[in-house]
Amino acid sequence: MKRIILLWLRNIAIFMFTFSVTSVVLFKWVPVYLTPLMLSRAIDHIADGHLPRLHHKWVSMDEISDNAAQAVRASEDQRFLDHSGFDTEAMKQAIDEAKRGKRQRGASTISQQTAKNVFLWNGRSWLRKGLEACFTVMIEAVWGKQRIMEVYLNVAETGDGIYGIEAVSRINFNKSAKQLTEGEAALIAATLPNPRERNSAHPTPYLRKRRAHIVKQMHNLHPWARDLELHGLTTDNKDANDKSSK
Repeated sequence: MKRIILLWLRNIAIFMFTFSVTSVVLFKWVPVYLTPLMLSRAIDHIADGHLPRLHHKWVSMDEISDNAAQAVRASEDQRFLDHSGFDTEAMKQAIDEAKRGKRQRGASTISQQTAKNVFLWNGRSWLRKGLEACFTVMIEAVWGKQRIMEVYLNVAETGDGIYGIEAVSRINFNKSAKQLTEGEAALIAATLPNPRERNSAHPTPYLRKRRAHIVKQMHNLHPWARDLELHGLTTDNKDANDKSSK
C-alpha cells in the first residue's frame, strides 16, 4: 500500500511539473483569456447573489500605450528590467521595515505578480509563495521581460470584475489602451494595490495624489521603449518590421 501511494505521488508530481512547464511555454505565444483570479471573483459574485462580472479583452503590446508600461513599473517595480524576477533590494527594505515595526512595503515584482495572476490562487500560504517563486523563474527564462509586461497589463485586476488595461480603459475612460494619456495610465496604476476599492473613473483625493507621485516617478525613469533598447531588448513587431524592410 505504501509503495502504491508513493507511486501515485510520484506520478502526480510528474504530471504537475509537466503541466506547469507546458503551460508556461504555451502562454509565451497564446493570449491568456482566463485566470484563476477571474474564476474566483466570478464565483464570489454568484455566492453574493449577483451575476458574475467579467470584463476582459486581450490586446497585444503594440495596442497598448507605452504610458501604461511606464506607469505600472514606476508604481509597482522600478527595477523590473534590471532584476531576474526578484527584487532583493526591495525585499531587504521590507524586512528592515518589518523589524522596526513600520508599515510593511510590498516587495513583490511585476514578474511575481504575473506568475501569481496567471497560474495560482490568492493567499499567503508558504505553498503558494513557493509555487509563485517557481513560476517566476520559469516565465523569466521562457517569456522574457516584454512578454511578462504584456501579460501583466492584460490580466491584472483593474476594477471590480474588470481585468486588463484595455477593459478598464474602455469602461472608465471610453478609449482604447493605445490612447491612454500619461495621467490616465498613472491613475490606473494607482488603483492596482486594491482595484476593487479604488476606482480610476472616480478618483479620490488620495488617488489624485498617488497619480501625481507616479507621474513624477515615470519621468525619473527612461521612457519604456528607450529603456528596452538600453537593456538590449527589442519588440517582436520591431524585429518583424526590420526584416520586412530589408
